[in-house]
Amino acid sequence: MVTPDEMGAIGPQRLQTRLNGQVVQQAHLDQMIFDIPAQIEYISSFTQLEPGDVIVTGTPGGVGARRTPPLWMKPGDVVEVEIENVGVLRNQIIAEV
Repeated sequence: MVTPDEMGAIGPQRLQTRLNGQVVQQAHLDQMIFDIPAQIEYISSFTQLEPGDVIVTGTPGGVGARRTPPLWMKPGDVVEVEIENVGVLRNQIIAEV
């Protein structure tokens, strides 16, 4: 979590997804169809948001089946999603049980 003064104006921040260190998606928040304040307003109309809630949105171009050749995550891969001035979410892919 960051404070507004740490993040700056919402919009120009780079959004980047890396798979095993390789950039596979990149865009800026101001390229989203619905900006962050609009998403929060909409979601708040039907549910109460609490500290720590995560809002999951769409994704920039460059995902699995739309790539040439297709690219799929597999167990052991590491995926990182970074929003500039906010931080990095890092997860290792594990096999389904």
